[in-house]
This record gives sequence, C-alpha cells and structure tokens, in this order.
Amino acid sequence: MNTDDFAWNKHEKKAKEQTKFTYSSPKIKIIDHNELRNKIEEELENLPQKLLGQWALKVANPYLDYLDTHLKDDPRIILGREALEKRLNGTIRAYDLRKVGFTVNELAKEAKSNVSKYSARSFAQAVATGHMRGHAMVSSDYAIKVVNLLTNNSLDASMKERKRQLAIINDL
Repeated sequence: MNTDDFAWNKHEKKAKEQTKFTYSSPKIKIIDHNELRNKIEEELENLPQKLLGQWALKVANPYLDYLDTHLKDDPRIILGREALEKRLNGTIRAYDLRKVGFTVNELAKEAKSNVSKYSARSFAQAVATGHMRGHAMVSSDYAIKVVNLLTNNSLDASMKERKRQLAIINDL
C-alpha cells in the first residue's frame, strides 16, 4: 500500500517510511489481553486510513449506549459521525475534522459516570482517526476501559471485546 493511502497526516507518512513497526502501549490503565491487542495493532497497520476510520467507528459505536441519559441523543454524536464520514470521503479537511473532534470530546467532559466518560472518549478518538491513525488504538483501548468498568475488570470480557474488534477488521 502506498503511503498516501496508509496515512493522510504527513508526520505519520514520514514515520511509516522511516521506521519499523513497533507495538504501542495503552495510554490508559486497562485490564487487557496483550496478545490480542498486539494482533489488532498488527492488522491495523495493513489497513488504509479510510478503512481504519471505519473500523474505529464500528468499535466505538456500541459503547454510545452507555452514555449518561443526558448525552445519549446529543447532536454532537451525529456531528462526529458525519464529520468522520466526510473526512473519509475526502469532502472536508483534517482541520475541520479536528474542530469537530474537540466539540465531540466535550461529551466526555460533561459525563457524570466513568462508564459514560470513557464511552465518549472512545467515540471522540474514533472520530479523530480521520486526522491521525494513532487515534484508532486509543479509541479501541477506551472501549476496553468501558468493558473493564462494566465487568469489574474481567479479563475474559476484555478478551471477548478484543475478538470482536478483530472480527470487525476481518469484515472490512
């Protein structure tokens, strides 16, 4: 795959050309299945950014059900989805998507529960994937954080979520 399809961000294109793939570490504390996380990261490395954005949104979408009641029908959710779709189709600039991303991120700041906060963060990071690839794994990790909160840190539940995330990659 050429670097223009791999990444739209100049920094990420340059890094792809100059460095060898390495696994990232989660930016947040999560109870996770590291082998599956690494497998996901390897698979994502082979997706063009357009499919990566679609993947991240599919990972985050189910967790919107866990937003606090006052946030569930918030118009910023539709705004985020539409902006990412436009970015994936090339009809808005990264700058415009980033502005929407900051607006969408306000959902997490307005959340009252941790489950809602991390669900909103997963979604906001998914939207940001249209700007930079690195946001996809962060979105995925926030989804795991929600699973941790919902299941009292069950490793089995984390594994099930990681398998779901892998299945989404395969469906793309």
